[in-house]
This record gives sequence, C-alpha cells and structure tokens, in this order.
Amino acid sequence: MQALKERIAAEGQNLGNGILKIDSLLNHQMYPALMLEMGNEMARRFQGIAIDRILTAEISGIAPALMTGLALNVPVVYARKMKPITMSGPVYLETAPSHTKGVEVGLLVAAEFLPAGQRILIVDDFLASGRTLMALSRMVMSAKSELVGVGVVVEKSFEGGRDLMRKAGYNVPIESLATITSMDDGKIVLA
Repeated sequence: MQALKERIAAEGQNLGNGILKIDSLLNHQMYPALMLEMGNEMARRFQGIAIDRILTAEISGIAPALMTGLALNVPVVYARKMKPITMSGPVYLETAPSHTKGVEVGLLVAAEFLPAGQRILIVDDFLASGRTLMALSRMVMSAKSELVGVGVVVEKSFEGGRDLMRKAGYNVPIESLATITSMDDGKIVLA
C-alpha cells in the first residue's frame, strides 16, 4: 500500500535490534483516513473469503482490525494483555514475546467472544518473528474455529515469521500492507 510505505519511509525510525518505531502513524498516534484506507485495503485482499469475525491483540492491532471489521461488517475481538475484573467464565490464554518489552506477554480472550465454528481472520500491526500471530492462531484452534487468513500492517520479512507460521502448519493467506526486507546499518528497506 503506497500511502503506508511513504509514511514509513518518511516517519519510521530504525532503533536497532530489529525494532521499527512507527509511533507517529500506528503505535501512539494514528491518522484516521490512513487507518480507514488500510482497513479497506485489508478487506479487499480477503474478499471472497467468508469471515465471521476478526481477532487481534491489544493495543496496536485494534485500530487496523477495527477498520477492517468496518469494511467487512464483522465483529472485532481483541486479546487482552491483562485480565480485567469484568472477565469471568472460561478464557483462552496464550503467551507471546513482546519485541519492544523484552518479556513474555499473556494474551486472553473470553470464550464467549470466540465461539466454536467461526471463520476467523487475524489482523495485527506487525508480522516479525510470527510468535504473536501463532499464539492468536492457537486461540482460534482452541476455540474449535477455523483460521481463514492473517493480515498485518507491516511485515519484517527478514525475521522469518511467515516461514515459521508455514512450518507450523498455518497454510492460510497471509497479507501485509507494507514489507520491510532489511533494517541493516540503521536503514529501513521497503519491498
């Protein structure tokens, strides 16, 4: 998606160790028109696939997932990182590493919002190592639902997440709106 690539090129910062700072457009501040355009593009890429709901992880995945849900007219469910007192009953719990926090993070979804027999599209902010997306995929399987696709705003292809997901048996369409092929020498190289 050209508008997104231009914003990443203009505003993105390579912080080293594979960390891309795009706080000005996704992780702290957002441009609603760009977010809506991303949601429409994500929906276009998955047109023709029956989707019952979208699953994402808080917090940075919520906006692109919500805009995709708006375009597809399906509900959006997000995995929470902390269990609120209002969450009771059965939950799905997985853990995944946080690249920016450097620790394992719990991801929780109340079972009532991820019922069995659903066709689930995962939409998130990044595909890097693939471990967060694999955790969300395991939730879908635990819920006895079907993963039908994965869409991300930015893929860092040099971290191998797509290959890891394929090796784990997740043979569904994986779409990224922008792909970064290298972050060597302080640069950000877009495909």
